[in-house]
Amino acid sequence: MAEERLDSLALSSRPLGESDRLLTVLSEAHGLSRLAVPGARKPRSSLAAAVPLAHLQLQVGGRSGLRRVRQLRVLHNYSQLAQRLETLAAAQALAELCMALVPTDEPVPGMLTTVLMHLGRLELLVRDRSDNLEALAVAVQAAVHVLAIGGYALPLSSCCRSGAPLDPPVGTWEWRCSLLPGEGFAIGAIAGARVVLNASELALLQRLPRATLPRRRDGALMGPQVVWLHLLELLECWCGEHLSRHPRSFRLLRQGIETASGPP
Repeated sequence: MAEERLDSLALSSRPLGESDRLLTVLSEAHGLSRLAVPGARKPRSSLAAAVPLAHLQLQVGGRSGLRRVRQLRVLHNYSQLAQRLETLAAAQALAELCMALVPTDEPVPGMLTTVLMHLGRLELLVRDRSDNLEALAVAVQAAVHVLAIGGYALPLSSCCRSGAPLDPPVGTWEWRCSLLPGEGFAIGAIAGARVVLNASELALLQRLPRATLPRRRDGALMGPQVVWLHLLELLECWCGEHLSRHPRSFRLLRQGIETASGPP
């Protein structure tokens, strides 16, 4: 394969040989790619910036086997996210989801653009010193978007058992909807359900595929922290069923949020 320029986001890296790195990147052109970065672990290497959560423009070459990074330019580094546990965990969760959803050398249109958008939102939370709830909400919505682009959208329009529309009667507190991960959402509190939502929780979840977070007129987020944690639990169940894994960063995010909140 001829040399090419690749606009990509570094998702993970690990040592390769004595001084190289094996870098996993996401790009619009190729989906996931695993690339050798020669000498990247040497302190003075011009390729040392090939690290996770860096938006990179790469010059890649090699005709067969593991392709190699020849040159790189850092377009943006999201290292500021490491200043807060919850923003770092949210970013790592996005990286985990991409590595589970995106095939190697097969483009997934819109995935890179969407992930970069949400990383930018998380970065703004660090700069603005926003509260933990904002970071949790961005993480939950970002996961909903990434799952949809990757082909595992939450089926939020109709009951998987009856086919009736999922139209939650907000304010009717006895109404329930159950997540059956292998089927979808069923109206009612179903025995054996992994997660059961009330009407307000389902209504909030149904707004997350939109571009912006659901907010009240005063700009405050809709839903308290306990509801957003409940939706995070739902996403963990969905990923466990359909991706055969629970993103470890989801647990780290939950622990960070609960620790920051202190005892009830």
